[in-house]
Amino acid sequence: MNRQDPMTPRKEEALASSCLGGEPKRPLPDGWRWVRLGEVIAEAQPGFACGARDPEGVIQLRMNNVDTRGNLIWDKFIRVPADEETVSRYRLVSGDVVFNNTNSTELVGKSALFTGYVEPVVYSNHFTRLRVVSDSLFPEFLAYSLLLEWQARTFENLCNRWIGQSAVKNDKLLALEIPLPPLSEQKRIAGVLREQMGAVERARAAAEAQRTAAHAIPAAYLRAVFNTPEAQAWPRRRVAELCDRINYGYTASADFTVAEPRLLRITDIQEGRVAWQQVPGCRIDAEDEAAHALADGDIVFARTGATTGKSFLIRQPPRAVFASYLIRLRLTGEMLPDFVYAFFQSPDYWRQVRENVRGAGQPNLNASLLGAMTVPVPPLADQQRIAARLAGQMAAAERLREGLEEQLEALAKLPASLLRRAFSGELRCDGDALRC
Repeated sequence: MNRQDPMTPRKEEALASSCLGGEPKRPLPDGWRWVRLGEVIAEAQPGFACGARDPEGVIQLRMNNVDTRGNLIWDKFIRVPADEETVSRYRLVSGDVVFNNTNSTELVGKSALFTGYVEPVVYSNHFTRLRVVSDSLFPEFLAYSLLLEWQARTFENLCNRWIGQSAVKNDKLLALEIPLPPLSEQKRIAGVLREQMGAVERARAAAEAQRTAAHAIPAAYLRAVFNTPEAQAWPRRRVAELCDRINYGYTASADFTVAEPRLLRITDIQEGRVAWQQVPGCRIDAEDEAAHALADGDIVFARTGATTGKSFLIRQPPRAVFASYLIRLRLTGEMLPDFVYAFFQSPDYWRQVRENVRGAGQPNLNASLLGAMTVPVPPLADQQRIAARLAGQMAAAERLREGLEEQLEALAKLPASLLRRAFSGELRCDGDALRC
């Protein structure tokens, strides 16, 4: 695209309502103005499609090479055949901004600044390469502008939609208006954002690593119980020998107009919890309800699908029954439900699931297979001691995990906050300090 003739600057009050994030126009700091991207973009060049692959070819950026935080991802790229003319036409140079013009509705509009690579890089037709008018727009400032627009769902609102994908056409992209400070201020703002966004990204990566480690803690606690020489010396019994019953759930449709009994389904069990107040009711006669009623200490298992073998310990349930894709295990008095449930989270149990659960199209756990699995049976006093210790350890691990989730949630909000402040003129850089 050729550079467009600059539009005559207009007063902010006279501009149309379309602007950053789709919000109404707002007063700008002195020296700032609203501009359409077409005024400050020298070139908007779509990429090229190529279905072929060539291990010796040129790197071609695809949709998965740009994340939702404005970063280029280099660990998974493809190579395509391309002649010198194609590489010359579509090669990225430092300062180019790649705009993801075609993607799902939620992801269309992802963008990133290209700062160079060790070898030539081109881009697919799902991207548009933006090159700025260098005396009007700083490339990094543009990249941050587009990131805020994406976060504000601007591109989701203005894209053309088809089944399976959406697209932002060049004319709509170049008609978009952004607040533009003087070039020196753009560079200063971009520098502040680079520093602050980098700090947020480092904190996010550290929290992600801590969360990954936190997820491994429960398994370590379980191994410390069930993989010890002491545990190896415990007698083992078949599950069927330790139960009053193993039975399948009730086949019924959920009915949200019925308060009780509630019908517990696989989908109601999330992260080892059930929000009973959100579980629907069902219509069931008294005999069937008595046969399928859940009681404190019952353990239910997912019979099929991706969660096959996962279990849940019922504690102080409301009036409730369980649905047909669950199996209910009710133990005898010689086994403590908390201890047995802990074992059902252990690597030993999951090894048995992998070895025994079968199914032609998908895994399937039935009562016979569950009943044939073996469980360690230490003395009841040892079960109580172990269950109490594990309960404390698991609760501490869960608090750690929840704290890290809250930290990640807070960190996820920071970039949007920084960007909103930056593009409303609220960020000032005083040496190394950030002042709002």
